[in-house]
Amino acid sequence: MSESGEDVLYCICQKPYKEAVFMIECDVCKDWFHGECVSIEERQAVDIDTYHCPECQKTHGPLILKRRRSRKKFAPQYSDDLEHFHIHNVKCGTVDFANALLSRTFPSSDRVIKKLKGHMLDREYIDKNGFKSPIIIKDKAGLDLKVPDPSFTVDDVEVAVGSMREVDVIDVAKQSDMKMLMREFVEYYNNKNRDRILNVISLEFSNTKLAELVTPPRIISELSWVSNFWPESTGDVRTFVRPEVQKYCLMSVKDSYTDFHIDFGGTSVWYHVIRGAKIFYLIEPTNTNLALYETWSNSSAQNTIFFGDQVKACYKVHLKPGNTLFIPTGWIHSVLTPEDSLVFGGNFIHSYNIKLQLEVYAMEKRLGTPDKFSFPNLETLYWYAAKNLTDILRGALDGGKRPCQAILDGCAFLRDTLSAWMGEKDGRALSSTGSVGSTAPRIALVVLLGNALGSGYPSAL
Repeated sequence: MSESGEDVLYCICQKPYKEAVFMIECDVCKDWFHGECVSIEERQAVDIDTYHCPECQKTHGPLILKRRRSRKKFAPQYSDDLEHFHIHNVKCGTVDFANALLSRTFPSSDRVIKKLKGHMLDREYIDKNGFKSPIIIKDKAGLDLKVPDPSFTVDDVEVAVGSMREVDVIDVAKQSDMKMLMREFVEYYNNKNRDRILNVISLEFSNTKLAELVTPPRIISELSWVSNFWPESTGDVRTFVRPEVQKYCLMSVKDSYTDFHIDFGGTSVWYHVIRGAKIFYLIEPTNTNLALYETWSNSSAQNTIFFGDQVKACYKVHLKPGNTLFIPTGWIHSVLTPEDSLVFGGNFIHSYNIKLQLEVYAMEKRLGTPDKFSFPNLETLYWYAAKNLTDILRGALDGGKRPCQAILDGCAFLRDTLSAWMGEKDGRALSSTGSVGSTAPRIALVVLLGNALGSGYPSAL
């Protein structure tokens, strides 16, 4: 309380002090800030040596962490004879591996990639051509994609998401993950004398200030089930949290490598390079390749086998600043970073590859994919999609229009899959909540979807 008896206002929110709410003092301006307002949890305060508030950061830089006990140094290992070095002889993710991979030749990606102008990628194009091949856009003009300009750096990412934000970091040589504070990773990224190769590829920032600076391409908002089918509110307290997977920031240092994978839940994905470069190694999701991938994923020697050598064709595509890449459902791919890079991207489920999306999800279950690496609340999303797709099919029929065959075929497969989920004995698939939450509505929904297909589009059955 001030001498006049009025409450003193603190923080960027300009609210009075509350005893039960954690606050932290800026070591420069001496003002106090609510932890919630500046993205700092009470448990994290012990790790901060000098705190700079958002305003003081502009002149004094980010907060300073207390120094932890130094870790054992890891010296990247290089081969003395790369001329005779083969990629088969080295563990994936090492510097030698990156050098060997860069020296190899691969079939031209022109065989499988569609190259378009931004304005060409719209719903009409997808309806006519489907979305089974990767698409690269050289310049973002016409995509309605909003991203920061090329001067944007990882330091700016830190300011937007918070220095104390915990991020998942991959130790590339070990292909294992760990947690770091954003401040720690930025210090590592900006230090060119690095003792390890660390990679951040899963910083989802939808609920941060960075989200205001990034808007996915227009086609994503038009196709995404989360954007179009997930309800804003169901009035049911049990309703699952909306999946936030459409805005990711990737911060990778030179020689970072992400081994072959299929994006979770069979999602499609978009990437836009702000700084640096990315090299993608792409494998088409044929039945044969998917079966080989599942076998490889189960192999104890996975880290020493380059999956690109297990298939007939692995294609290489080099992304540069300003390029945008769209990868459809099921494409098996790995990613090499030839120079420090900053990339934005996101994942999305849609109506044009329903069958393959569900087949990838079934594979994930067979492989025992941990929840941490799975699409959140995916089965719930499929129930919401079924309800909306039923309405769309009915509306198209009433309007004398016929949806594209890819959607009709997908809806038929979805109907059969939902019926199978209804029959699962463990009940795990029946955990959907909200407007399709109880058993009776789910049964009715499957019937309605089947009726919508059968009455107007018999060829889809």
